[in-house]
Amino acid sequence: MSGRRIPIVPTLLVCVAIVVMIALGFWQLQRRGEKESMLALAASNVSRPAVAFPKMPPVPDELLFRPSSVHCLRVVGWQVEAGRAADGSTGYRHIAQCATGAEGPGALVAIGVGQKPDDKPAWTGGQVEGWISQEPDHRSLIARAGSKTMPLRPMLIARVAPPGLKPMAPPSTADVPNNHLAYAVQWFIFAALAAIIYLLVLRRRNAEPARPS
Repeated sequence: MSGRRIPIVPTLLVCVAIVVMIALGFWQLQRRGEKESMLALAASNVSRPAVAFPKMPPVPDELLFRPSSVHCLRVVGWQVEAGRAADGSTGYRHIAQCATGAEGPGALVAIGVGQKPDDKPAWTGGQVEGWISQEPDHRSLIARAGSKTMPLRPMLIARVAPPGLKPMAPPSTADVPNNHLAYAVQWFIFAALAAIIYLLVLRRRNAEPARPS
């Protein structure tokens, strides 16, 4: 009976996949340090002077949590997310999709927190003061690792809420997750699982009786 050979092409593909996952894990560790520096800067931005609201994503680190204002010509849509009010209570934050001119990207304004997701805020637009933030991040882990993922759009957290809603909690670094260590661990686990599974497949393959030629 001739000895078994390790399949070259599948083994190369698995090895490449494992190397890529390990590289992504180390990249996430690097991003963790960058995120910590960004959060330290954002924490100091809350008390700095107001700046113009950014029109396009991504939000530069030096503008995150800076005081700013937006003139919402009209509300063209709403989205609802879980949120926290300034008094510490939780509920549903209502984010207005605003038109800011005849053309252009418009602006997102987190106008306040309600108790029901289907509340209809009695707000149609106007001048809003608050702090610069980013829209809620619903991108998957794979999407965040990709180079072509869309950056998060700027969003203003309103300082004052319209009738029927509670004012939003001011922005805090506690609201910005720094999950890069967890992501790094996940990539390392994926790499280890891929290696273990492939070794088990090879072991089972080699344990099977050789077919007669």
